[in-house]
Amino acid sequence: MCIHTLNFNPLIQLLMQAYQHILMALNYSSSDQFVITKAMEMSNLYQAKLSIIHVLDDIPMPDTAYGTRIALDKASDNHLLEIEKQRLVTLTDSLGIDHSRCWLVWGSPHQEIALLAEQEKIDLIILGSHPKHGLAVLLSSTADSVLHHASCDLLAIRVPT
Repeated sequence: MCIHTLNFNPLIQLLMQAYQHILMALNYSSSDQFVITKAMEMSNLYQAKLSIIHVLDDIPMPDTAYGTRIALDKASDNHLLEIEKQRLVTLTDSLGIDHSRCWLVWGSPHQEIALLAEQEKIDLIILGSHPKHGLAVLLSSTADSVLHHASCDLLAIRVPT
């Protein structure tokens, strides 16, 4: 009796090389935990670097010296901005992600996420997506817009309503 064994090393190597840098886009909503869980799973599966982006689009343009990226280690007079920075730092620390792979950016979410992904050579963007109903079906979601602007893969996590 002859038992054949399959050599899965090439397949495993191919899978492990598929994603080397994953970007999770968070919006500080109830959907974030679903996105974080999936991003951590994917990062562990592929042994990929994991980065975070949070795009500010609901507060007035903060006073930044270097464009739309906001340094986490520099103090600001803007109280809302300081709250956002602290939330991101706290989350990053709790997940064990280095601050150098953590971005707080002001602007249009789909543009900033796609731009950062290209600049940082991101292989996969993970973000939450809510089911649409009624008139919202006609409006573009962040996930849809990122899909059309990003040059890498996108994993949209369906978030329960």
